Amino acid sequence: MVSFAIVVALTWYFAATLFLIFAGILLGVALNAMTDLLGRVVRLPHWLRLAMVCLLFGGFFSGVIYLGGATIVEQATALSGTIKAQIVHVKGFLERHGIDTSYFELPTASGSAESPGGAQTRGIPAAGALASSGGAIISQTVKLLLGTVSAVGNIFILVFLGLAFAAQPSVYRRGLLYLAPAKHRRQVAIIIDRISETLGRWLIAQMITMSAVFVVTWIGLVLIGIPSSFILSIQAGLLTFIPTVGAIIAGLIVVLASLASGWVAAASAFVLFLGVHALESYILTPMVQRQALEIPPATLFAFQILLGVVFGIWGLALALPLIAVAKVLIDHFKAGEPGMNRQPT
Repeated sequence: MVSFAIVVALTWYFAATLFLIFAGILLGVALNAMTDLLGRVVRLPHWLRLAMVCLLFGGFFSGVIYLGGATIVEQATALSGTIKAQIVHVKGFLERHGIDTSYFELPTASGSAESPGGAQTRGIPAAGALASSGGAIISQTVKLLLGTVSAVGNIFILVFLGLAFAAQPSVYRRGLLYLAPAKHRRQVAIIIDRISETLGRWLIAQMITMSAVFVVTWIGLVLIGIPSSFILSIQAGLLTFIPTVGAIIAGLIVVLASLASGWVAAASAFVLFLGVHALESYILTPMVQRQALEIPPATLFAFQILLGVVFGIWGLALALPLIAVAKVLIDHFKAGEPGMNRQPT
């Protein structure tokens, strides 16, 4: 019991690191699944097929950055300003109708200091103000640098773990089996293989769904005439990785950005969001993922909210694969040993 309590405490304390490692494992499972899928077409060694998959993805992302990098940066900047302006408009509309809007409070814009009475100061600031501003600038710069280094480091760890797991999956499989007691290794091997197969099928199906949502949303927003359609479509496709909650967040962002173009454009964008959501929920998911994963929507949503509240964005983003792993374990132990459910003759 003491050992179990220590494990739970360490898991809770290092939850962010464990989620990062789990995300790396997911990337490795996805690369390995695509490598095996490529093996059905071409008879090449595993390492060569993995290199082809990595080159394909590397070329795709490099092309997107090269061809659309400037567009993404420009539209992301414009989208940020548009959404902030629309939040201010929505806040004013709600206040006029007597609704509390304290949760809409936005930080004041930097660059113009105000006196305690509310009036903007004029002229040359005092030495103390300059020192204070200089310290604030240095502090914010350090925070920005640390945040950038942390993000780049997390991406590097994620990619490294994914490539390492995909390059030698049998080595890590044997390592997990070695940790299990000898009498249970056969059952552990079955569980590991089922988890890998389930996650691989789901990840490939999820990538197909995300790509379809991106393309359909982009075409729809271009036809409606919404500015920043490319970056809005990218975020809609990426947020599709998070079932239910991701679609709601993506739709809210699209509608807020569309308000700047008028109520007709916003209503059209809302209809587009409903259509894309219906396409994803009732056509793509049943067709593409019917062999991948079957989890009741209410169960998935409840666990998403629980893990999101407890572990933040990591828990929200990785709720479905974690539930998939738990489902494989439950199904395996529920089925029991072969022959256990047979009636005596």
